[in-house]
Amino acid sequence: MYIANPIYDVVFKYMLEDSKVAKLFLSAIIGETIVELDFCAQEKTVEIQKHTQESSPLTVCRFDFSAKIKTEAGLKTVIIELQKAKFQSDLMRFRRYLGIQYQNQTNTYDEEQEKARQIYCIYFLYYGMDLPPCPVLKVNYMLEDAYTGDEFPASGEFVSGLHHRSWIVQIRELKQHRRNELEKILSIFDQSNVTDLRYILDVDDEAFPEEYRQIIRRLRKAMEDPKKRREMELEDDIIKELQDKERQIEEKDKALEEKDKALEEKDKTIAELEKAIAELKSKNSNG
Repeated sequence: MYIANPIYDVVFKYMLEDSKVAKLFLSAIIGETIVELDFCAQEKTVEIQKHTQESSPLTVCRFDFSAKIKTEAGLKTVIIELQKAKFQSDLMRFRRYLGIQYQNQTNTYDEEQEKARQIYCIYFLYYGMDLPPCPVLKVNYMLEDAYTGDEFPASGEFVSGLHHRSWIVQIRELKQHRRNELEKILSIFDQSNVTDLRYILDVDDEAFPEEYRQIIRRLRKAMEDPKKRREMELEDDIIKELQDKERQIEEKDKALEEKDKALEEKDKTIAELEKAIAELKSKNSNG
C-alpha cells in the first residue's frame, strides 16, 4: 500500500491532527493508555515564505499535548511534548522548549496548590547521534540511596514535578526491526520503503497490527491529497536549502579553523626563531 512519508513535517502534523490516530500512536510509544488528548495552547509551528509566494511546509515541528492517562490508581494528566528533528543543531532547541514547559504556570493540576503536571518528552531523530543503535530508547529516572545503592520507586510529587521521562525514536535504526508491536507501528517511518518519489512509501499493511491500521489509512489519505503532495515537494526544497546553508557554514568554520591553526604554527615558528636568535646573541656576548 502506498502512503505519505511521515518523515515530512506536513504529513507528521496531518497524522497527529486526527485525535483517534494521535491517541493510538502516542499510547503505543509511552506504553500507557491515553483516554483523552488535547493540543495545548502553546503548540508552535513555523512557516517559511518561498520565492514562489507559496508557504513552505513546517520546518520546525513541535507538538504539545495535554493527555489523560488511565492508571491502576485512576486517571492522571500529563503534558506530552513531542519534537521531530532533521538536524543535529536542533538539540539546543529541544532544551529551550523543555525549559518553557517547566516555566509554564498553566501546566498544573491543583488550582489551590499549583502542583506541577508530569512532563513526557518524545523525540524523533533523523540523524545519527552518540546513542546506542536501537530504534526506540526510553529514558527514565530512578531513586537510589547514595550510600547503599538501594533503589526505590520513582514516584511522588517532588520527583515527577522536577524530572521528566523521555522516549527517543531513532528513525535510521528502524530498518528491519520488527521485534514488537511498537516497532511494527513505527515501521511507517522506515525509509527503506521509499519509492521513486521520496515522499511516498510502499508498506505492507498486512504486517501492520490490526488495531493500529487507521494510522495507515490516515497516511494513505494524505498521500491522495494533491495539496499535501505539493507541500511535501516544497518541504524537500526547503530542507535542501537548509542543508546547503549548513554545509556552507561548516566549510567556513573549517576554513577559519585551518587559518587559526596556520597562524598558531606561524607564531610558534616565530617564537622558536626569536629564542634561537636570543640564545645566539647570548653565546656571542659571552664569547
